[in-house]
Amino acid sequence: GVVGWVVVGGEWAGMVAVGSGAGGILWGMVAGRLARAGASVALLDSNREAAEETARDIREAGGTAAAYGVDVMDKEMLESVHARVLARLGPCDILINGAGGNQARANTSKEYFEMGDIEADVATFFDMEYKGVQGVLDLNFLGGFLTCQVFAQDMVGREGCNIINISSASAARPLPRIPVYSGAVAPLSNSTQWLAVHFAQAGIRVNAIAPGFIVTPQNEGLLYEQDGTPAARTAQVPAPTHTGRFGRPEALH
Repeated sequence: GVVGWVVVGGEWAGMVAVGSGAGGILWGMVAGRLARAGASVALLDSNREAAEETARDIREAGGTAAAYGVDVMDKEMLESVHARVLARLGPCDILINGAGGNQARANTSKEYFEMGDIEADVATFFDMEYKGVQGVLDLNFLGGFLTCQVFAQDMVGREGCNIINISSASAARPLPRIPVYSGAVAPLSNSTQWLAVHFAQAGIRVNAIAPGFIVTPQNEGLLYEQDGTPAARTAQVPAPTHTGRFGRPEALH
């Protein structure tokens, strides 16, 4: 949480940070870190109540924060929120595109396809639903793309501005059973490189963070059994991780 600290000025004092997906655990923590360093924070999330809870914690700790409900796949809604942020906090200096996620309709049940799976009660590549696939692609790539289009207009020609896209380690090495999510974050990483070149002479730095598995209350039940022992899913993840463990939320900020 963010309660317990007091803002006394910092490296980002006077700057405005805008973050999508800020109602979630991870990027809510990052928003708190930015506010602690003195930035005014605009929290964007499809779940406005969750974003407002984080904003309330920041304000109670002495920071400046405002929450906005927004669908990052709706450009008109993004433009409306942008106007409100501009009027209340000022132009965006730091943009964090953290909105993203997956859904079961875009997954397979098994790592390997086996003969007989089509007739069996399992979700195969052939069963993935179009709307689920489209939804995951739009949220993870198009959402960040549109948010950049809207908020990066504040940054052009101003030194010291930053865009941070939240990708995933699965963009470079697809994880089993989540082909669409892995495929959706790959163009986000690619787009980050393109944007970094495109805005190189306009004062905007563009980078991506590609975390691996990070344990939160949302996925703990997937990764560990009730007795604390690793679940079957964990065997597919830590092998390429040199530390031999999952990431921790505090490492992101």
